[in-house]
Amino acid sequence: MALFGGRENADPALLQQQLGAAHATIAELRGWVTQLRGVETPALEADLRNLRSAVERTKQDSAALDASLDQLKAEAAAWQSRLVETRELALLQEVGVYEYAHPLDDAVAYKDELKRLREQIKAEARGNAVSCQVDWAVNGSVKEGQKLGRDMAKLMLRAYNAEADNAVRVVKPHTREAVKKRLSTTRDTIGRLGVLMRIAVSDGYHRLRLREIDLTADHLVKVEAEREEARAERERLREEAKVMKEIERERARLAKERAHYATAVAKLEAKGDLDGVAQARAQLTSIDEAIAGVELRAANIRVGHVYVISNIGAFGPNVVKIGMTRRQEPLDRVRELGDASVPFRFDVHALVFSDDAVSLETELHRRLSHKRVNLVNMRREFFYATPAEVKEQLLAIRNAHVVQYTDTPEAVEWRASDPSRRETGAPVLSGVAVHADGDLSDDGGE
Repeated sequence: MALFGGRENADPALLQQQLGAAHATIAELRGWVTQLRGVETPALEADLRNLRSAVERTKQDSAALDASLDQLKAEAAAWQSRLVETRELALLQEVGVYEYAHPLDDAVAYKDELKRLREQIKAEARGNAVSCQVDWAVNGSVKEGQKLGRDMAKLMLRAYNAEADNAVRVVKPHTREAVKKRLSTTRDTIGRLGVLMRIAVSDGYHRLRLREIDLTADHLVKVEAEREEARAERERLREEAKVMKEIERERARLAKERAHYATAVAKLEAKGDLDGVAQARAQLTSIDEAIAGVELRAANIRVGHVYVISNIGAFGPNVVKIGMTRRQEPLDRVRELGDASVPFRFDVHALVFSDDAVSLETELHRRLSHKRVNLVNMRREFFYATPAEVKEQLLAIRNAHVVQYTDTPEAVEWRASDPSRRETGAPVLSGVAVHADGDLSDDGGE
């Protein structure tokens, strides 16, 4: 049998020497194993137990902290539910678009409904607005105790009604929910203070008072909307009056001019000047066509100009106003818009004549509805859009006769009002004419 790698012919002394060295190495290794397993094992096990205890304590502390945090969150939620936001700015930022709680046709309908509701409130206040249950005696008399309970209930109802009346008096559309929450908090407080006498404001009475707040806020919004409509109607009537005055002046001018040429035709015919008669009759034909155009404008209230204007000094860049006017000279309307109510005059980007300017304006507003500045009042015709974007929409509609278009606002007054603006220099204006077929041609600006 071969030993030590097949060294059967090796020297026995050498083999004995190697065997002794191997035994020595084995003994040394056994010593190390004994030392590691026998001497340090108790210490290592003790350290392990300590670590496990520390981990367990940490877990317990973490669980205690989590429980404490949950308790604090519950307390914060309870206080938050009782907190009533009264800051006007915060309430205004949260209001969004107002939604009617009880939509009615007009402010008169709201006023009538409020009157009926307040009659119900008075009837309920005389009946079951507040409840009280007292079954213990005062000065040895149960009746005295019940009387005390009724007096306290009346006092609590008086405090609740004072808060409700104040809520109706101070409510604004954007504070409606906050005011209702405050009244509900007052009711809950009355319930806690009167718990021994079981005093409570009834659910039905509380709902009536909350509905009164809703109706009052709705009424305020409806009144303001009707005022805005009345202002818009007065503006429309003033604009129509100016248009009719322009038409009357134009009629008078054309009538006078026609009479002049009619007289000239008669005189030229008497002289036998055939060339002069032909020229005068051509002028008469042109005047008759102009008169027909004026009569068309007077009869058709949809004929007019759609304008696209901007005011970079007042509203900043990339904001345009899109409106319409029936004026003979539409720039007169633009100049009126740039009166003392804004710091700078408006820049005109487009004047679009149309036989149906109302529909053209409506279609532009519809296409840019997602860019409206004022999402509440649709009569405010401002949009977050560049003149180039509006031009693209006009080209897509393709029902205008001619559009004189300028992409870049000149804004002379605004640029001249600040040296830093003057250093940049005014932009070079470029304009295009957009025809009914949608083709563009350079017009050199306006």
